[in-house]
Parts: sequence; C-alpha cells; structure tokens
Amino acid sequence: MIERLIDSRFGWSILNGGDVFRSEAKRRGLSLHEFELLCKDDEAVDRSLDALLQDKMVNDAEVNVVESRLAGWWAHRNQLDCLRVWLDVTEEERARRVVAREGLDYAEALEANRVRVALDGARFEHLYGLVPEDPEPYTHVVDATSFSAHEILEAVVVFLGDIS
Repeated sequence: MIERLIDSRFGWSILNGGDVFRSEAKRRGLSLHEFELLCKDDEAVDRSLDALLQDKMVNDAEVNVVESRLAGWWAHRNQLDCLRVWLDVTEEERARRVVAREGLDYAEALEANRVRVALDGARFEHLYGLVPEDPEPYTHVVDATSFSAHEILEAVVVFLGDIS
C-alpha cells in the first residue's frame, strides 16, 4: 500500500525486499516458512538475496526507494547518503496487517511473525552481526502502530523536507 502511495505522489520506483523474498519462495515452489528455513540452512540463498538488494541500492539509478528489513543497514554499511526510516509497529498490529494482506487468521499470523522474528534475528546476527530492529543505522524511527499508510507517507514527507 505505501509503495503505491509513494509511486502515485512522487513517481518513484520501489524495490520491495519482501516481494523479492516472496517471489523467490514461489519460484522454488515453497511456502514462506519453508523458504525461511531454506535460508536458515543455506546461507548462500540468503546472501544472494541480500547482495541483490545491496547491488540495486548502490548501482541502480532507477531504484528510488528500497523497502526491506535490512535496507537501512545496507545503506548505512555502504555509506549511502540517504534517508533511512525504520517503521516500528507492535507485534499485534504487525499480525493484523499480515491478516489483511495475506488472509491468515490472527493467531496464525501472530505466531508466524514471532517465528519469523526469531529466525531472522538469529540468521542476521550470524550472517552479518546485526539485529534488524536495532535503530543504529536509521536516520528516523517512526512508531507506525496507529498510522494508516497515508499517515506514514506524510511522516516520511516531513523527513524528506529535513534533508533537502
């Protein structure tokens, strides 16, 4: 949703890391959970997806926005001069958004998110020595728990004014 609003307002191209992840899982005929487990067991898969995102961030002038749990870290580590925003939400709200996006039931979405956070956290600590939720690499952190997509965009627009 936020990607469509950004595109509509600015005409910017967006690379969504979650979409890349979901596309790769689908291409391999795996559920998201199965693909997460594959990434955990085969570091080369994870590293190749992360390398793709970093390469596009550094070298693809057509990509204006990268949405990914590690985008802020990659921008920070690659010393990219850009706005880096972490959108924080409670785990309950994250589950509600998954329900709306993917049609799972609430309890299932809540548990799937908890498993994902634990798996991803351990994997990213092992692979890169980082915790995705650590605010260190971000220029701005927004508690977006009660924000609509429009309100999130307006918060980011304010930040864009800070850097221009």
